[in-house]
Amino acid sequence: MAIPEAFQSHLTGGATTLTRAWAITRRDGVVLGFTDHDCDLAFEGITFRAETGMSAKALSQTTGLSVDNSAAVGALSSEAISEDDVAAGHYDGAHLRIWLVNWTDVAQRVALFDGSLDEITRSAGAFEAELRGQAEVLNQPQGRVYQAPCGAVLGDAACGFDTSQPGFSADLVPDAVESRRIFRFEELAGLQTRWFEHGRLEVLSGPAAGLSGTIKSDREENGVRIVELWSSIRGPLSAGDTVRLVAGCDRRPDTCRWKFNNFENFRGFPHIPGEDWLMTYPTSSGVNDGGSLKS
Repeated sequence: MAIPEAFQSHLTGGATTLTRAWAITRRDGVVLGFTDHDCDLAFEGITFRAETGMSAKALSQTTGLSVDNSAAVGALSSEAISEDDVAAGHYDGAHLRIWLVNWTDVAQRVALFDGSLDEITRSAGAFEAELRGQAEVLNQPQGRVYQAPCGAVLGDAACGFDTSQPGFSADLVPDAVESRRIFRFEELAGLQTRWFEHGRLEVLSGPAAGLSGTIKSDREENGVRIVELWSSIRGPLSAGDTVRLVAGCDRRPDTCRWKFNNFENFRGFPHIPGEDWLMTYPTSSGVNDGGSLKS
């Protein structure tokens, strides 16, 4: 890492006035700045607040492709990082930058870290978040998996299907919400039941905006459409908030062909032999002509 000449002179001058500052960019675009100095700092259009209860453990950085890692710790407070925001997942995967700064002249600084927040744990009114450097992406599996179901996610680049087409998504206001997991709609005409199973529900307004959940079931009871998620939305949610329902895909070839008319982008291998085929053995009865084993 290149150190500016003026900052290098400060570091080698004996007495130093150094502090750390870090900026968190949440998934919803909110930017928060913190410093372990006793006064606020400001640079790059960000105000780095002191006295927020935030601190950072020693940063471990290596050469090569090893993953940089450390941890940020702090108190959960409504003025800085609230427990509700952490629980709602706003900080999952948030972008994080850390600088070493001369607090008497913030123009003298050097970047120490550029990465993201990973696993966040909460206990006794405090939190601890693992930090992951940019080399973390090199630690992720790459390439396709040979399996019968489609390996793409509906609407992603591999799938190529536009879920905003009429009939494949709907923006609605639920009439009732139970446990942030069960949504009731009085009017959802034109779409057959189970249309949204295996799909997703996205929250568009309210405190939980930006969060989503996977749809477990889509059914009708006494003229009311009921959409149930596998797990509760992690943020505060009420019946007045707008949500978006996205059509479900079970990743089978027939669904891709007939429901979405997108079979040319199907990313699975439906004819790959399964475990039953691999365990078969020749018999003296039946037809043994070398043809397909499918009935």
